[in-house]
Parts: sequence; structure tokens; C-alpha cells
Amino acid sequence: MSTMRANQLKTGVFVLYKGQPCAVVKCEFYFPGKGSAFARTRMKNVKTGNVYEYTFKSAEMVETVDVDTVELQYLYSDGDIYYFMNPQTYDQFEVDKPLFEGKEKYLLAEMKMFVSFYEGKPIGVRFPLKVTVKVTEASDAVAGNTVNAPKKTVTIETGVEVMVPLFIKQGETIIIDTATDEYVSRA
Repeated sequence: MSTMRANQLKTGVFVLYKGQPCAVVKCEFYFPGKGSAFARTRMKNVKTGNVYEYTFKSAEMVETVDVDTVELQYLYSDGDIYYFMNPQTYDQFEVDKPLFEGKEKYLLAEMKMFVSFYEGKPIGVRFPLKVTVKVTEASDAVAGNTVNAPKKTVTIETGVEVMVPLFIKQGETIIIDTATDEYVSRA
């Protein structure tokens, strides 16, 4: 395990807090006019799921956790367990639903993403920021419904409903921002 200064912390880093591995979920830096700078963090224990809030002084040393991050390919799901494969070694891994933080609704067959492991167990998933999906169901635009950038609901290939501009039609390919669940553009 190595150490880093608290002023180098950022979201997605894994640190050791109270002897437990934690993922930094949120990190905000403050530079008051008087006194030293500090970082307010929100961390999630990767073993128990508990969330902690802690304020580090910027010069404080923080112990980081050694995690292995591997690019894996999505295969299929069985209830709340998602199965992935390493394309180089053909090893298969099980990832629990809570690690996706609600983004599992955008999983497509053979999608590749990075999974972080600690002591051989998956502890984090780095989901793509944007996904390209096909529109499977879309209603026609209604005449006269054009005030203030109107939107309509469409269904994408994963079964999720998304709000898109009126000009999007069934069969088109669109790009969705996975962080905000919003339409970005046509693909």
C-alpha cells in the first residue's frame, strides 16, 4: 500500500479509512482565507457499504488501497448477479448489482468496462460515461406540441424509457449520458 497527500484525493480513488478499504464517492476542496486548505470527502466502505464523511487537512497523508482494475466484457445477468469475462484469459467473474449504482439498466451484450478488484473480490465498476443504444419504440410527434424544446418518451433496446427530442424516430441510434440519464445526440 502507498500513501498520497489529501490534496491529491479525487472521486474514484480507493483509500484505507479506519482500517477498511473505502471508495471516495465525493471530494470537495476548500481554501479558506484564514488557515490551511482541507478536503471534505464522502467515502463508501467497499465491504460493508457504509458511508463515511471525513475532512482531511490538505497536507495530511492518506493510505491508498492497492486495487487491480481489469477490462471485462459483459456476458449476461441472472437476477442481481451480472457475469463478466476477461477477453484475454476467458476467466469469468460475478459482479453484484449494487456496484453498478443504478447504471445496470444500460448494460448491452458484449459491452466492455473496467472492474476494480480488492483481494480478488469486485469492489467497483467504472461504467462508460456515454452509451450508444437503438430506439425500439417511439411515438410520432404531435402537431402543435412545439413550445420550449419539447420532448417525448422513447424506449431503448435495454427496455429503459428516455426523454428525447421530438425528431427521434424508431430504429434510430442515439447516445445517452449514463450519469444524468439524458439524451445527448444521435449516433
